[in-house]
Amino acid sequence: MTLTMPVTADATIEALLDAEQARFLKSHPRSAAAWQEGQEHFLFGGPSHWMRRWAGGFPVYVEQAQGAHIRDIDGHDYVDFCLGDTGGMCGHTPAPVLQAAQRQLARGTTMMLPTEDSLWVGQELTRRFGLPYWTLTTSATDANRGAIRLARMITGRTKVLVFSGCYHGGVEEAHVEIRGGKIGLRNMIHPNGVNHAAVSKVVEFNDLAALEAALADGDVACVLTEPIMTNFGMIPPAEGFHAALRDLTRRTGTVLVIDETHTLSPGPGGYTALHGLEPDILVAGKAIAGGIPAAVFGLTQEIAERVWAMVPRVNPRVRQSAHLGIGGTLAGNALTVATMRAVLEEVLTPANYGHMIDLASKLADDARAIIDSYRLPWHVTQVGARAEIMFMPSPPKSGADVIAGRRANLETLLHAFYMNEGILVTPFHTMFLMCPATEAVDVARHAEVFARFVALLQQAKVI
Repeated sequence: MTLTMPVTADATIEALLDAEQARFLKSHPRSAAAWQEGQEHFLFGGPSHWMRRWAGGFPVYVEQAQGAHIRDIDGHDYVDFCLGDTGGMCGHTPAPVLQAAQRQLARGTTMMLPTEDSLWVGQELTRRFGLPYWTLTTSATDANRGAIRLARMITGRTKVLVFSGCYHGGVEEAHVEIRGGKIGLRNMIHPNGVNHAAVSKVVEFNDLAALEAALADGDVACVLTEPIMTNFGMIPPAEGFHAALRDLTRRTGTVLVIDETHTLSPGPGGYTALHGLEPDILVAGKAIAGGIPAAVFGLTQEIAERVWAMVPRVNPRVRQSAHLGIGGTLAGNALTVATMRAVLEEVLTPANYGHMIDLASKLADDARAIIDSYRLPWHVTQVGARAEIMFMPSPPKSGADVIAGRRANLETLLHAFYMNEGILVTPFHTMFLMCPATEAVDVARHAEVFARFVALLQQAKVI
């Protein structure tokens, strides 16, 4: 008598993923060949190491991106809900951005001098986000680094507090999470010679007791946080969390930095304006210039005055620090400013936000209906124009909840299946972002494909 081991759900998911990757390889021969060639020239196969993360086994090579769609070199069309992981939230090549870029390209791009467009942009940033003084950078990473440097400068403190599961770009201090009850590094990141315990503190999102204890030492220069965590799966703030966070940071003399790079989705002023938050410094990147590399950070009057007390606004003949340790030659260049004006004036408008949010609501409702019809222990979270399907019963309250309940293999299978069916979502999580060019037919397409994915899982007895 031969005994056979039962096939586990995880083994079945792996077999389904193998089948999806084989299907993808067969239908994308030109992208597969391009990816193989890329291994000869790029450190991780593509111009950016992010590009290797697509669940098909390799990325598609893009021939053209227009509106809410991408066409690859094998001739496949995709509904794009990834939108460059938010960098394309304006849609691909929106007409106002294209026209502004073309005009400015003919007039000069990088002069290390301001243009009159910058005056309009500065006024609009203040109107939208409420902070009076702004600096432009080339990425949200640079903006966050600048905010951290200024916070350390004016407080004299060394540490940055972040929440476990966060992502703030290439900021070294944010490469930490809670592991085994103490500070550890995220995602097998190499420590790179940095003593993270000396420069970082990390607590769970929504854990006010831990936050209060961490700030009580008086060594934290700033708290760096998203208003709702997005990178680890969307983690909504508990009721009263932001009010308590603001109170604790003020009582302890800690600068509060809110990174809105992913959370511009609820409206023109992001989550901060919609919910009346009061950051000392606000960061926004990715979509702010329509896909041109750019970010901004704004300071309150109080924070600006504390900076000026250390580095006054003086005539250039007075010798002082030329750069404050922040900036970059390309920051605030004329091309970026021109496209940023087009975005703020003509693309990320209240009317377009209404359209985007309506479609995100429809996508979320359709997904919930399918989940409910199969009585699955999954949920859907929506924040403005962004929605997310998570394979756990209810929204997580912390990074620990995500670690305990996340089904990473099922997420990967979903991503691979979607790619084969002409839908793109960000490969790091299952979030769907709408842009002004997204249409009802695109959302209906997702509902149809998601329903077939769930049926596939049921047939395979995974659910």
